[in-house]
Amino acid sequence: MIFTTLIFIFIFFPVCFAIYYLLIFMQLKEKVYVFTKKYRVIDLMLIGISCFFYAWAYFGDIFRLLIYILIIYFWGALIQRVYQHDYSVVLIQRKDITNKKYIPLAAFLFVPAVLFCTFILIHFKYMELWGGVRNYFLKDTITRETISAPLGISFISFSAISYLSDIYLGKASAGGLIDCALYLTFFPKVVSGPIVLWRDYNEQIRDRRIRLSLVSDGINRIMIGFAKKLILADTFGSCIASISDSVDTPTVFGVSLLYMLQIYYDFSGYSDISIGLANMLGGSFKENFNFPYLSCSITEFWRRWHISLGTWFREYIYFPLGGSRINQIRTIVNISIVFLFTGVWHGAGWTYMLWGIINGICNIIERLSGENKAYQRLPKFIKWFLTMGITYFCWELFRFNNFTSCKEWFMIMFGLKRFNSIPYSWQFYFDMRMITMMLIGIFGATFWGFPQVQTRYNRFVQTKSGYLCQQVVFIMLFILSIIFMVNSSYSPFIYFQY
Repeated sequence: MIFTTLIFIFIFFPVCFAIYYLLIFMQLKEKVYVFTKKYRVIDLMLIGISCFFYAWAYFGDIFRLLIYILIIYFWGALIQRVYQHDYSVVLIQRKDITNKKYIPLAAFLFVPAVLFCTFILIHFKYMELWGGVRNYFLKDTITRETISAPLGISFISFSAISYLSDIYLGKASAGGLIDCALYLTFFPKVVSGPIVLWRDYNEQIRDRRIRLSLVSDGINRIMIGFAKKLILADTFGSCIASISDSVDTPTVFGVSLLYMLQIYYDFSGYSDISIGLANMLGGSFKENFNFPYLSCSITEFWRRWHISLGTWFREYIYFPLGGSRINQIRTIVNISIVFLFTGVWHGAGWTYMLWGIINGICNIIERLSGENKAYQRLPKFIKWFLTMGITYFCWELFRFNNFTSCKEWFMIMFGLKRFNSIPYSWQFYFDMRMITMMLIGIFGATFWGFPQVQTRYNRFVQTKSGYLCQQVVFIMLFILSIIFMVNSSYSPFIYFQY
């Protein structure tokens, strides 16, 4: 099921929250409260409704997901049991009996568990790529039947690794089977995140309360998310989808800018809806985007873009490798590994890897140039312009899944390839309506994020008239979003494929 569908908005959403709040209000009676707490009725309801949400896309996937959850839970419970008893084995023993090195027995359970999660992810996402590499080097032509990957397999796998890692590191308990199932199936995040760490989610399960301010914020975030996705992202995506194969250079530059805006509003809109849904269900997800197109370096960009993914890589790959605590060479190696994995995670294609490598190289250059006085003296605007230029061109690697299409696009962009006959010039695609939408998109992604603008806006909405104006605007945007959704045939979320 997708958030931006009539079924979700007018059937699933109201039914789900009607049942949830009915159970919450029933808990006001002491006997009902004891019963629902003892048997965790609300959590079971959320698991059931989440499984229904997940099974709506493809019924067969839910059975694979439930088996996966059982395996992860029992593995995590076993790791915790061994960890609590502090079992360990001798790894190295020299002649001097006092000089021994021990390794926790839990490590012999944790490593295979992580390898299992990794294998599942590779099996469904990367076997076709691996087969291509194998055939290239062995001069073979073996083809592998394409296997349909379970919905949200990347996000589910990363959540499972977070669950196992936090248990092994002693940062959170395994909880019960209900806790694990709720964490891995929770419908606001199961398909496309945000990636919530188990240590953070575990605390929220124990402290789920209805806060009117949180519910109000959640409703507003949902309306903002729908506006981002349906009004802006889908408008940009629909225009990109209508572009013919034969285009002129201005069209190529314009389409690249459209995609840069589309991917931001598409994914940040989804994240807003997800965060809003979690708020209405008594939870709280951390921000996933913080105006990344205001960044003045690639390093800053990755602190603002897909924050939950960056947090996951930092916690479970960068820090375990040593982070920046060892020496400069190791730091560079660690950054390279993280960004290589970042590219691979997004897709099984060489363009994704190159995209990750370029971002990693830029990050390393910025780290090495941080103390350089010439770099420090560069005006902020120049740094921002260079950062956005790199991001602008890198998104084209991200958009195409093969080098041939990407190369042809860049050749048209820089005038190295021209067509004798072009069906439509750039004026056809970029009419006044589209230019207006692009300007709104640019304003929302940049100027709206300035601290001065945010401060004045927050002061305004703290007044009664300001708050009323805000709610009227949000409601109008939501109604407009529904109109756009009904009249549009373009609706997929870009990050569903990852």
